[in-house]
Amino acid sequence: MRAQDIVIRPIITEKSMLGIAEKKYTFEVAKSATKIDIARAVEELFKVKVAKVNTVHVRGHLRRQGRFEGYTRAWKKAYVTLTADSKTIEFFEGMM
Repeated sequence: MRAQDIVIRPIITEKSMLGIAEKKYTFEVAKSATKIDIARAVEELFKVKVAKVNTVHVRGHLRRQGRFEGYTRAWKKAYVTLTADSKTIEFFEGMM
């Protein structure tokens, strides 16, 4: 898989923005990606050094529209922590 196929999109929330000060970034990633795959993809895409990767499987939520109901899609979230000597990811700097 290419790095662009592994890292799908960044997660931009208040909670994820608080982690940027500690060089912790949050991404939506491919469900089949391993922690090693995610670390390599982030290093390749953003030219940074990854210290560790934590992953979470996010289950789909039940949603209703009138009498119809269904589940939102399930996806995988990755918390990527960079090393202390690594540079920051510029994309997130504009969000602060």
